[in-house]
Amino acid sequence: MIEIDDRALDTLLDGDPGGPVVMLNLLRFRPDGRESYRRYAEALAPLNARYGLQVEYLGEGGAALVAEEGQAWDMVVLVRYPDRRAFADMIRDPDYQAVTHLRTEALVESVLQPTTPGGL
Repeated sequence: MIEIDDRALDTLLDGDPGGPVVMLNLLRFRPDGRESYRRYAEALAPLNARYGLQVEYLGEGGAALVAEEGQAWDMVVLVRYPDRRAFADMIRDPDYQAVTHLRTEALVESVLQPTTPGGL
């Protein structure tokens, strides 16, 4: 699944512990998807400021050292949001909805997982 639906956003908000959230993005591109994803990222610039998000890390994936077959990812992105509400509001924003097709066109598979500060 690549698209985020309203039910998933409601679940995200229902389990909100408060405070910032860092979204882990694992991306697998279609053969010609990197250009579409670049255009998607550029189109998000105005939304980044509006919702206070910050890209903490963006890196190219390499060969997985420990993983099941097929679990190597093309790119990893960590994006910090002030809170889960800011993330949900951005996803529901009409300006975001107008460019989300670029992300969909770019990806064959994706994982989008919220993370919160913590430790062992």
